[in-house]
Amino acid sequence: LRLWRCRCRALLSRPAAALRAQRGLAAGPEMHFGFQTVTEEERREKIYQVFENVAKKYDVMNDSMTLGIHRVWKDILVHKMNPCPGTLLLDVAGGTGDIAFRFINYVRSVRQRQLQRKLKHHQNLSWQEIFESYQNDKFNNSLGDSQVVVCDINREMLKVGKQKAQHLGYSEGLSWVLGNAEELPFDDDKFDVYTIAFGIRNVTRIDLALQEAYRVLKPGGRFLCLEFSHVSNPLLSRLYDLYSFQVIPVLGEVIAGDWRSYQYLVESIRQFPPQEELKAMIEDAGFFKVDYENLNFGIVAIHSGFKL
Repeated sequence: LRLWRCRCRALLSRPAAALRAQRGLAAGPEMHFGFQTVTEEERREKIYQVFENVAKKYDVMNDSMTLGIHRVWKDILVHKMNPCPGTLLLDVAGGTGDIAFRFINYVRSVRQRQLQRKLKHHQNLSWQEIFESYQNDKFNNSLGDSQVVVCDINREMLKVGKQKAQHLGYSEGLSWVLGNAEELPFDDDKFDVYTIAFGIRNVTRIDLALQEAYRVLKPGGRFLCLEFSHVSNPLLSRLYDLYSFQVIPVLGEVIAGDWRSYQYLVESIRQFPPQEELKAMIEDAGFFKVDYENLNFGIVAIHSGFKL
């Protein structure tokens, strides 16, 4: 009896975390944070902190790390999307607005061409009528009812994006939502297009994020993912590794005063699934006609799929 009481007291005095570990309930499955092995909850917290730290220097560092090429990659993504006026876009992990602003510019350009074609067919209108019609259409409906919703889990990233939008004059057809890619705060079958650019590798559960992407898309909607990927050329891969591990963290320290966050970002690219594996995951989420396009020999890839 005395021995049994001693054992009970020992268990009661033991921390709750230790008891969960003994029962195999430590805090979810182990996963990677860069090259570290952490619990699911630790990974979520650490990634949030990374982007909290880098938000203010995020755009400057993107230009420095990629020598500005990330701008071309994002342009290609939006051209591949080829949105028309009336498109409803959800851009996930898009806190600083890069995809959203490009989407708005693209739709405005398409809308402008439509208006010009329309007016060319009205040769019998007076100059004043053409001018008034053009101005009314241009300013009252320059996006043709298109909308883009930027959703990001990190408040600081959203804050930076809103400041950029205000500075650059973007307001029409643009909204900002705080939300988790693994549990999106939107109804089913709502959006025409879902994009996620350089964000999916920082999601704790990629499978859940893909399922949510499928859920919120309308039937016929399109999924587009731009992400760092795996370089197939051995020589280029070695040069890329050398640049990534020896240069990028140094840039992070010099420009943003943050070596560790950029060390993680480099490591996270190496831990991310290769192209064929991610393609299979997208198909498992229910998407059809899944494909990918390598850019710059696979340094990044654009993955695409449709909800049917």
